[in-house]
Amino acid sequence: MKIIVTGSLGNISKPLALELIAQGHEVTIISSKADKQQEIEKLGAKAAIGSVTDAEFLKTTFAGADSVYGMTPPNFGARDMIGYYTDVANAYALAAKSAGVKNIVYLSSYGADLKKGTGIIVGSHKSEGILNALEGVAITCLRPGYFYYNLYHFMGMIKGQGMIGTNFGDDDKLVMVSPLDIATAAAEELTAANPQSKVRYIASDEYTCNEVAKLIGQAIGKPDLQWFTFTDDQVKNTMLEHGRPPVITDLLVELGAAIHTGLLRSDYERHKPVLGKIKLPEFIKEYAAAYHHD
Repeated sequence: MKIIVTGSLGNISKPLALELIAQGHEVTIISSKADKQQEIEKLGAKAAIGSVTDAEFLKTTFAGADSVYGMTPPNFGARDMIGYYTDVANAYALAAKSAGVKNIVYLSSYGADLKKGTGIIVGSHKSEGILNALEGVAITCLRPGYFYYNLYHFMGMIKGQGMIGTNFGDDDKLVMVSPLDIATAAAEELTAANPQSKVRYIASDEYTCNEVAKLIGQAIGKPDLQWFTFTDDQVKNTMLEHGRPPVITDLLVELGAAIHTGLLRSDYERHKPVLGKIKLPEFIKEYAAAYHHD
């Protein structure tokens, strides 16, 4: 099969591309950075350098493709984050329609069933709607949980303040996921013999925030490490003090609040998947190594 992978050589896209190449598929990796071309080609893939918001570029790249893995690259510089999500989804939709692509696997998020109250994830909700409006195209919306590597954002706080804290924590439940388990699921859907439109939740492990803090603490030599829950206003003010743009701050605080209340995982709980292979303790070993290396 001829398969397009977006996301350059990211945490999901690189292992996904390697898996597809190992299966014998013809893989093209889209990257916005020309300096990634050589590394992409070393993997055995073709490089397509351009932006996923450029529908004309995507039309050319998608030509002749059997399946496309689409994701929305992080862009915290966007003035309108939700608008950025819809711009990318519209570009994917236009290109897929023009190129005759019949199977799109889109990286969405848990909580994307909701049209409001989830911060940035509203962008995933709108993107799913745009893609699902395509006629004659199988759309698989992958809805992973909270990425393990998001825990790296707290490393500075652990070192500086000896704790973890945001507007979710304590006994709040985290549905967590490894990028490797997402890559495995994406590969399955991209190569399906008879792809059908569906939603597929992906999770690797489930822990409370306190349990996560305990595992991290034990691994880094801080056995009393705790994960505290702050108010929305406390988190918002801290983000603004550190220079986070107000529009992004509001979305991130709303997202955190949706984790705290359980809103974000409400539909996930009704459609629980079989958990993936990469468990949290395995990731914590990598986390501890990075913690001590820094």
